[in-house]
Amino acid sequence: MITINDLTFWYSKQNKVFWNLGLELEAGHIYGLLGKNGAGKTTLLKLICGLSFPKSGKVEVDGQIPGKRSAVFLENLFFVPEEVSLPSMSPEKFARTYGDFYPAFNAGQFKEYLEKLEVSQSVNFNRMSHGQKRKALIAFALAANTRFLFLDEPTNGFDIPSKAAFRSLLASAFSEEKTIILSTHMVRDLESMIDRVLILENHRIIQNNEADQNLEDLFNASVNPAVTSPAFTGH
Repeated sequence: MITINDLTFWYSKQNKVFWNLGLELEAGHIYGLLGKNGAGKTTLLKLICGLSFPKSGKVEVDGQIPGKRSAVFLENLFFVPEEVSLPSMSPEKFARTYGDFYPAFNAGQFKEYLEKLEVSQSVNFNRMSHGQKRKALIAFALAANTRFLFLDEPTNGFDIPSKAAFRSLLASAFSEEKTIILSTHMVRDLESMIDRVLILENHRIIQNNEADQNLEDLFNASVNPAVTSPAFTGH
Protein backbone atom coordinates (compact mmCIF):
# COMPACT_ATOMS: atom_id res chain seq x y z
CA MET A 1 0.00 0.00 0.00
CA ILE A 2 1.05 3.58 -0.71
CA THR A 3 0.15 5.99 2.07
CA ILE A 4 0.55 9.76 1.92
CA ASN A 5 -0.25 11.89 4.97
CA ASP A 6 -0.29 15.71 5.17
CA LEU A 7 2.17 16.02 2.30
CA THR A 8 3.42 19.52 1.57
CA PHE A 9 5.89 20.18 -1.23
CA TRP A 10 7.13 23.19 -3.16
CA TYR A 11 9.94 24.11 -5.52
CA SER A 12 9.79 27.61 -4.08
CA LYS A 13 7.44 29.14 -1.53
CA GLN A 14 5.81 31.00 -4.40
CA ASN A 15 5.38 27.74 -6.34
CA LYS A 16 3.52 25.37 -4.03
CA VAL A 17 2.69 22.01 -5.60
CA PHE A 18 0.97 20.15 -2.74
CA TRP A 19 -0.47 21.35 0.52
CA ASN A 20 -1.51 18.83 3.21
CA LEU A 21 -2.16 16.16 0.58
CA GLY A 22 -3.52 12.81 1.76
CA LEU A 23 -3.88 9.66 -0.32
CA GLU A 24 -4.03 5.86 0.01
CA LEU A 25 -3.43 3.56 -2.95
CA GLU A 26 -4.01 -0.18 -2.67
CA ALA A 27 -2.63 -3.11 -4.62
CA GLY A 28 -4.72 -4.69 -7.35
CA HIS A 29 -5.49 -1.47 -9.22
CA ILE A 30 -4.34 0.43 -12.28
CA TYR A 31 -4.67 4.08 -11.32
CA GLY A 32 -5.00 6.85 -13.87
CA LEU A 33 -3.35 10.03 -12.63
CA LEU A 34 -4.88 12.96 -14.50
CA GLY A 35 -4.40 16.70 -14.26
CA LYS A 36 -3.60 19.79 -16.26
CA ASN A 37 0.00 20.49 -17.22
CA GLY A 38 1.75 21.76 -14.11
CA ALA A 39 -0.74 20.18 -11.71
CA GLY A 40 2.01 18.05 -10.16
CA LYS A 41 1.53 14.59 -11.69
CA THR A 42 5.22 13.93 -12.31
CA THR A 43 6.17 15.52 -8.99
CA LEU A 44 3.82 13.20 -7.13
CA LEU A 45 5.37 10.16 -8.82
CA LYS A 46 8.87 11.39 -7.92
CA LEU A 47 7.85 11.86 -4.28
CA ILE A 48 6.51 8.29 -4.15
CA CYS A 49 9.72 7.02 -5.77
CA GLY A 50 12.02 8.93 -3.43
CA LEU A 51 13.40 11.14 -6.19
CA SER A 52 11.96 14.23 -4.48
CA PHE A 53 11.45 14.82 -0.77
CA PRO A 54 8.46 16.23 1.16
CA LYS A 55 8.84 19.58 2.86
CA SER A 56 6.53 18.17 5.51
CA GLY A 57 4.27 15.18 5.90
CA LYS A 58 5.02 11.57 5.13
CA VAL A 59 5.09 9.16 2.20
CA GLU A 60 5.27 5.39 2.79
CA VAL A 61 5.36 2.51 0.32
CA ASP A 62 4.68 -0.81 2.04
CA GLY A 63 6.05 0.73 5.24
CA GLN A 64 9.23 1.95 3.52
CA ILE A 65 10.24 5.62 3.39
CA PRO A 66 11.00 6.30 -0.30
CA GLY A 67 13.64 8.93 0.43
CA LYS A 68 15.82 6.36 2.19
CA ARG A 69 16.11 4.45 -1.12
CA SER A 70 16.67 1.10 0.58
CA ALA A 71 17.47 -1.97 -1.54
CA VAL A 72 14.19 -3.63 -0.52
CA PHE A 73 12.29 -0.55 -1.67
CA LEU A 74 14.14 -0.13 -4.97
CA GLU A 75 13.92 -3.76 -6.09
CA ASN A 76 10.12 -3.64 -5.84
CA LEU A 77 9.52 -0.39 -7.73
CA PHE A 78 10.08 0.81 -11.29
CA PHE A 79 9.47 4.32 -12.63
CA VAL A 80 9.51 5.14 -16.34
CA PRO A 81 9.72 8.93 -16.79
CA GLU A 82 8.43 10.77 -19.84
CA GLU A 83 11.97 11.76 -20.83
CA VAL A 84 14.29 8.76 -20.78
CA SER A 85 18.09 8.68 -20.73
CA LEU A 86 19.69 5.33 -21.45
CA PRO A 87 23.35 4.23 -21.56
CA SER A 88 25.18 3.47 -24.77
CA MET A 89 24.31 -0.21 -25.07
CA SER A 90 21.75 -2.52 -26.62
CA PRO A 91 18.54 -3.63 -24.83
CA GLU A 92 20.05 -7.12 -24.63
CA LYS A 93 23.12 -5.83 -22.76
CA PHE A 94 20.94 -3.51 -20.66
CA ALA A 95 18.97 -6.55 -19.43
CA ARG A 96 22.16 -8.45 -18.58
CA THR A 97 23.54 -5.41 -16.74
CA TYR A 98 20.49 -4.27 -14.80
CA GLY A 99 18.14 -7.25 -14.68
CA ASP A 100 19.80 -8.67 -11.57
CA PHE A 101 18.74 -5.61 -9.57
CA TYR A 102 15.15 -6.88 -9.82
CA PRO A 103 14.65 -10.35 -8.28
CA ALA A 104 11.57 -11.11 -10.40
CA PHE A 105 13.06 -9.90 -13.70
CA ASN A 106 12.24 -12.30 -16.54
CA ALA A 107 14.61 -12.15 -19.53
CA GLY A 108 12.26 -14.24 -21.66
CA GLN A 109 9.42 -11.81 -21.04
CA PHE A 110 11.68 -8.88 -21.89
CA LYS A 111 12.55 -10.39 -25.26
CA GLU A 112 8.88 -11.14 -25.93
CA TYR A 113 7.80 -7.62 -25.01
CA LEU A 114 10.48 -6.07 -27.24
CA GLU A 115 9.26 -8.16 -30.16
CA LYS A 116 5.64 -7.14 -29.60
CA LEU A 117 6.65 -3.49 -29.43
CA GLU A 118 8.85 -3.94 -32.53
CA VAL A 119 12.10 -2.96 -30.85
CA SER A 120 15.37 -4.72 -31.73
CA GLN A 121 17.21 -6.22 -28.77
CA SER A 122 20.58 -5.84 -30.49
CA VAL A 123 20.52 -2.22 -31.73
CA ASN A 124 22.33 0.32 -29.54
CA PHE A 125 20.07 2.83 -27.77
CA ASN A 126 22.10 5.64 -29.36
CA ARG A 127 20.74 4.59 -32.74
CA MET A 128 17.10 4.51 -31.61
CA SER A 129 14.47 7.21 -31.76
CA HIS A 130 13.05 8.60 -28.52
CA GLY A 131 9.92 6.51 -29.01
CA GLN A 132 11.92 3.32 -29.49
CA LYS A 133 13.94 4.01 -26.34
CA ARG A 134 10.72 4.50 -24.37
CA LYS A 135 9.32 1.23 -25.70
CA ALA A 136 12.50 -0.59 -24.70
CA LEU A 137 12.42 0.83 -21.18
CA ILE A 138 8.71 0.07 -20.80
CA ALA A 139 9.39 -3.52 -21.93
CA PHE A 140 12.11 -3.78 -19.29
CA ALA A 141 9.84 -2.25 -16.63
CA LEU A 142 7.09 -4.78 -17.33
CA ALA A 143 9.58 -7.67 -17.37
CA ALA A 144 11.02 -6.52 -14.02
CA ASN A 145 7.71 -7.65 -12.44
CA THR A 146 7.94 -5.16 -9.59
CA ARG A 147 5.00 -4.72 -7.22
CA PHE A 148 4.94 -0.98 -7.94
CA LEU A 149 5.08 0.35 -11.50
CA PHE A 150 4.74 4.04 -12.40
CA LEU A 151 4.59 5.18 -16.03
CA ASP A 152 4.65 8.88 -16.90
CA GLU A 153 2.88 9.56 -20.22
CA PRO A 154 3.55 5.98 -21.39
CA THR A 155 2.00 6.29 -24.86
CA ASN A 156 3.51 9.67 -25.72
CA GLY A 157 5.00 9.42 -29.21
CA PHE A 158 3.54 5.97 -29.94
CA ASP A 159 1.70 5.23 -33.16
CA ILE A 160 -1.67 3.47 -33.05
CA PRO A 161 -0.31 -0.12 -33.34
CA SER A 162 2.23 0.58 -30.58
CA LYS A 163 -0.48 1.94 -28.31
CA ALA A 164 -2.54 -1.20 -28.85
CA ALA A 165 0.50 -3.41 -28.19
CA PHE A 166 1.27 -1.49 -25.00
CA ARG A 167 -2.29 -1.94 -23.69
CA SER A 168 -2.11 -5.65 -24.40
CA LEU A 169 1.23 -6.05 -22.62
CA LEU A 170 0.10 -4.03 -19.62
CA ALA A 171 -3.01 -6.16 -19.26
CA SER A 172 -0.98 -9.37 -19.43
CA ALA A 173 1.58 -8.11 -16.89
CA PHE A 174 -0.96 -6.88 -14.33
CA SER A 175 -1.83 -8.92 -11.23
CA GLU A 176 -3.67 -8.38 -7.96
CA GLU A 177 -0.35 -7.96 -6.13
CA LYS A 178 0.67 -4.94 -8.22
CA THR A 179 -0.01 -1.24 -7.97
CA ILE A 180 0.29 0.58 -11.29
CA ILE A 181 -0.01 4.33 -11.81
CA LEU A 182 -0.37 5.77 -15.31
CA SER A 183 0.16 9.52 -15.42
CA THR A 184 -1.34 10.74 -18.67
CA HIS A 185 -3.20 13.38 -20.61
CA MET A 186 -3.84 10.86 -23.42
CA VAL A 187 -7.10 9.77 -21.85
CA ARG A 188 -8.49 7.84 -24.79
CA ASP A 189 -5.28 5.83 -25.13
CA LEU A 190 -5.55 4.33 -21.66
CA GLU A 191 -9.08 4.65 -20.31
CA SER A 192 -9.83 0.98 -21.03
CA MET A 193 -6.94 0.00 -18.73
CA ILE A 194 -7.70 2.28 -15.78
CA ASP A 195 -9.97 1.08 -12.98
CA ARG A 196 -9.46 3.98 -10.56
CA VAL A 197 -8.95 7.63 -11.45
CA LEU A 198 -7.03 10.27 -9.51
CA ILE A 199 -7.41 13.90 -10.53
CA LEU A 200 -4.96 16.55 -9.34
CA GLU A 201 -6.15 20.14 -9.13
CA ASN A 202 -5.27 23.13 -6.94
CA HIS A 203 -2.56 21.29 -4.96
CA ARG A 204 -4.82 18.40 -3.97
CA ILE A 205 -6.57 15.25 -5.16
CA ILE A 206 -10.11 16.26 -6.10
CA GLN A 207 -11.17 12.83 -7.36
CA ASN A 208 -10.26 9.32 -6.23
CA ASN A 209 -13.00 7.19 -7.70
CA GLU A 210 -13.69 4.04 -9.64
CA ALA A 211 -13.36 4.70 -13.34
CA ASP A 212 -16.97 3.83 -14.02
CA GLN A 213 -17.66 6.61 -16.52
CA ASN A 214 -15.96 8.29 -19.48
CA LEU A 215 -12.67 9.65 -18.13
CA GLU A 216 -12.72 12.73 -20.32
CA ASP A 217 -16.16 13.65 -19.04
CA LEU A 218 -15.10 12.98 -15.45
CA PHE A 219 -11.99 15.12 -15.78
CA ASN A 220 -13.77 18.02 -17.47
CA ALA A 221 -16.66 17.98 -14.98
CA SER A 222 -14.20 17.97 -12.08
CA VAL A 223 -11.81 20.76 -13.01
CA ASN A 224 -13.76 22.93 -15.44
CA PRO A 225 -17.50 22.19 -15.58
CA ALA A 226 -18.23 24.92 -18.10
CA VAL A 227 -15.56 24.05 -20.67
CA THR A 228 -14.64 20.90 -22.56
CA SER A 229 -10.87 20.96 -22.87
CA PRO A 230 -9.36 19.71 -26.15
CA ALA A 231 -6.11 18.98 -24.29
CA PHE A 232 -7.69 15.83 -22.90
CA THR A 233 -9.17 14.39 -26.06
CA GLY A 234 -6.29 11.96 -26.67
CA HIS A 235 -4.95 10.94 -30.08
